[in-house]
Amino acid sequence: MSSIYIHIPFCKQACHYCDFHFSTTMGKKEEMLLAIEKELELRRAEFENDSIKTIYFGGGTPSVLNTEEINKIIQVVYNNYTVEINPEITLEANPDDLSIQKIKELAASKINRLSIGVQSFFEEDLKLMNRAHNAKEAENCIKEATKYFDNISIDLIYGMPEMSNEKWLLNIKKAQSFNLPHISSYALTVEPKTALEDFVKKGKIKPVRDNVAQEHHRILVEELEKSNYVNYEFSNFGKSGYFSQNNMAYWQGKKYMGIGPSAHSFDGVKRSWNINNNPKYIKAINNNKQPREIEELTITDRYNEYVMTGLRTIWGVSLQKVKADFGENYVLYINKEASKKIEKGLLRLDEDKLLVTKKGKFLSDGIASDLFIIN
Repeated sequence: MSSIYIHIPFCKQACHYCDFHFSTTMGKKEEMLLAIEKELELRRAEFENDSIKTIYFGGGTPSVLNTEEINKIIQVVYNNYTVEINPEITLEANPDDLSIQKIKELAASKINRLSIGVQSFFEEDLKLMNRAHNAKEAENCIKEATKYFDNISIDLIYGMPEMSNEKWLLNIKKAQSFNLPHISSYALTVEPKTALEDFVKKGKIKPVRDNVAQEHHRILVEELEKSNYVNYEFSNFGKSGYFSQNNMAYWQGKKYMGIGPSAHSFDGVKRSWNINNNPKYIKAINNNKQPREIEELTITDRYNEYVMTGLRTIWGVSLQKVKADFGENYVLYINKEASKKIEKGLLRLDEDKLLVTKKGKFLSDGIASDLFIIN
């Protein structure tokens, strides 16, 4: 079972924190969509023996497309791939794009999961981030979407400069009030070459602090657990039956294909990524070329990746799997290094699985890197 990710590289405006590949100029939108459809056709042999379990529209802002454009891309997938019955088909959407009419149209399409980029329910936060929607639009679109969609996720950002614990808790409480089945929440990070980095350097915005983000994440976990959310991956909280199938494919090392400029793919052995330049991507696809770089992963690369993704999830790192996939020497190494973290209360061993403790949860990426093998 495999997944297809489709990158729609257009946004109405640039969020100050975002370093994803996108364009705010939509003059080449029609050419881009034709190129995305053609790339799907060109690469169908890669999944000839696989069935598609999830289709995910990310970006950028996929909800800038009209429903007809979205439906056409989905139909190209169905025409060229074996798609499972009732696949999870997700559309990332911004509140300002989700009019009542748009929600009704999407509900009538094959889209069966919405991931809504709320980020915050406070106006001042949205302005700081340069989001295209306002707080009222966020609330209204969620209320309307729940009338037509059962499977909805929202995104929230924590660790904002000068955001108190009390204010962050109000954001969480507001999200809980909608009784949504899934919430994704990410720490605000200052990425290179973003407006946020420039603002911090110039002193217009206070620096983002790890200790604030860590405390916000602790509050988030505690509060959502009270509402029966499972923190199944560091940034993701789902109720029973509503874990993101698309994202689980990434974390569990399943095959996925990335379509569109800058999109990444993984086939179990090789990782590849498309060029992050819209005109060059379109030109290459039109010439029947695949504009991507390919990296062959060594056994050590695959071990490191498994440790990184595994420790972020409730499934942890299986020592049995490490032995089966990578060999006895890798088990000996990880046992030796993990014992130091177990002594500090950052990891625990549950049967054959290494899992981060509550104390170690926010440090999971750092803990994983300490278990890496560096050649």
